[in-house]
Amino acid sequence: MRSNDPALGNLLEELYERYHNPSFIDSDPVSVPHLFSRKEDIEISGFLTAILSWGNRKSIIRSARHLVGLMDDAPFDFLVNLTGKEKKRFGSFQYRTFNPTDCLFFLEALRDLYRYSGGLEPLFSGLNRTGNKETLVNFRRKFLSFPHPARSEKHLSDPARGSSCKRIHLFLRWMVRRDGRGVDFGLWKKIDPSHLLCPLDVHSANAARRLGLLKRKSNDWKAVEEMTAKLREFDPSDPVRYDFAMFGAGIRGDQRLPVYGSKPD
Repeated sequence: MRSNDPALGNLLEELYERYHNPSFIDSDPVSVPHLFSRKEDIEISGFLTAILSWGNRKSIIRSARHLVGLMDDAPFDFLVNLTGKEKKRFGSFQYRTFNPTDCLFFLEALRDLYRYSGGLEPLFSGLNRTGNKETLVNFRRKFLSFPHPARSEKHLSDPARGSSCKRIHLFLRWMVRRDGRGVDFGLWKKIDPSHLLCPLDVHSANAARRLGLLKRKSNDWKAVEEMTAKLREFDPSDPVRYDFAMFGAGIRGDQRLPVYGSKPD
């Protein structure tokens, strides 16, 4: 811990011990990729689950499990062999504004990425070289280079337009972080966790503001950078390690979470 605020650092460690453990997996969307052991299955189910991760968590988990069930609970094998006949089974899949048209585009794009481009991992390798924002911009450009309806673009947030990109950062946390606690997978060994940014949502943002880690009022890209920069003061090599803990404290309205530090401007 390098911060000059040991009291806050101790509190963050307490929250980390309390929430970042397998006992909270079942009620979190990360439970869906935890159904699998094969690297590619974890990646594909994790990516699709992250894309669906907005709204009620029970609904997210239910819809994501339904989606991987439609893939015969074997996402990689199903996708690389995806044909017109199999596509028909997704004709009624919908989660909020993510409709069957969006679903088929994402499946077809993933199919081609895994058939011809080595999957999802190479698209994020730039995190070590060009930084988070440029890497996410390039990823979005590549994913949307596959034929798609214009409406599907809204399901891939654009950091160039100031989006917090919560769902992609969530997916990256799952794939990159490695701490042996059984929550995040740590599958992508070539990406340094120090380059990750927090998957900011309303719950973790509320917790961060309560702790004085975030002053910005909008939950946008600048807020993500601000909060992650503060967390780097406590763990420069793995700042996102506190995300699951702050989310857990925020969504549960943890009354043990004190008002700490300055209030938002």
